[in-house]
Amino acid sequence: MIRIAIFSLGLTLMPLMALAVDLSLPSGAHQLSNRVSLMDSYNLPTGPFADGKVPIRPLEGQLDRQTWRMDGSAVTTLQLMTPLREQVEAAGFSLLFECWDETCGGFDFRFDIEIAPAPDMFVNVRNYRFLSAVKGGDEAISLLVSVNRNAAYLQIIQVGPLDRDATQIRPDQPNIAPHQVEIAVHADTGLIEMLKQNGHVVLNDLVFKTGEARLDEGPFASLALLAGYLAENPAQRVAVVGHTDSTGSLDTNIVLSKHRAAAVRERLIDGYKIDPKRIQAEGMGYLAPIASNLSAEGRDANRRVEVILLSQ
Repeated sequence: MIRIAIFSLGLTLMPLMALAVDLSLPSGAHQLSNRVSLMDSYNLPTGPFADGKVPIRPLEGQLDRQTWRMDGSAVTTLQLMTPLREQVEAAGFSLLFECWDETCGGFDFRFDIEIAPAPDMFVNVRNYRFLSAVKGGDEAISLLVSVNRNAAYLQIIQVGPLDRDATQIRPDQPNIAPHQVEIAVHADTGLIEMLKQNGHVVLNDLVFKTGEARLDEGPFASLALLAGYLAENPAQRVAVVGHTDSTGSLDTNIVLSKHRAAAVRERLIDGYKIDPKRIQAEGMGYLAPIASNLSAEGRDANRRVEVILLSQ
C-alpha cells in the first residue's frame, strides 16, 4: 500500500547516477549540492542520541555527499524513505540503524550529526527520518529525509572503498595532500522550470558572508541558469528580491536584503552582460517569511534571495 500511495501522488522515479548505490528519486527532485572527496572521513551514526551524544562508527574512504529538494509537502518522511530503504537493501547493504524525529533524539540528534549547511539542506526537527546501512567493511550509506511546509529535502552520504591509486601525490604536485583532492558542485537543473511555472524561485546556492551584502565569488549555477534563460528570452524582465530572518530591526534588515539583491543584480550585469534595464533589485527584510523565525531551520530558510518574473 505504501508504494501505491507514493505513486498516486505522482512520485514517478528517475535514476540517480554516480553513486555506488544506484538510487532512484522522485521525478520532481532537483539536486542542490554534490561534494565528492577522494579521501575523507565520516562518522556514521549508529544509534539515537543518548548520554549526551550520538553513537558513531568512524569510516574512511571515498565520500559522496549529495542534497536534493522536492517541492511540495504532500508526502510523509516514511513515504519518501520506504522506497529508498528498499533500494539500499536490494543493493546488498544491511540496515544498521533507522529512526524518526522523536526516536532519533529530536533536536539533539539533528545537531550532533553531519548535515550540509543551508541552503543545501533544511531539517525540520519535528519531521525527519534517518537511516544508516553498511556493506562489507568499507562501504556505508546514510539517508536523511525531512519535510517542511513547502518542500521535502534529502541528504545522501555514501562511503566507498579508498582508491589509493587515485589519491597518490604526484611528483609535480608535492604540496597537495590526498584528502584535499575534492570536487564541489552546486546544481539546480529544475530552477528555470520552477521559475516559469511558479513565477518565482529561490536562488539556493548563493553565498554571502554573515551580516554582509557582498556576494562570494562563486561560481553559482543558479546565476548561470538564470542568465542563460534571460539571454534566450530577451524581452523578459525580472526582479531580484532579498529576504532576511527577523533578527535585528526592520529598517536594518530591509537595507541588508536590498543590498544583497543589488549584489546579485550587479553579478548578472557584470558577469553575464545582462541589460541593467531588465533587472530590478528590491529588499523585503523579514516581511515575507517562508518558515517560522522561532527555529534555526526557519531562520536559515528565510535568509534567501529570490528572482521573480515580471510582465514583459
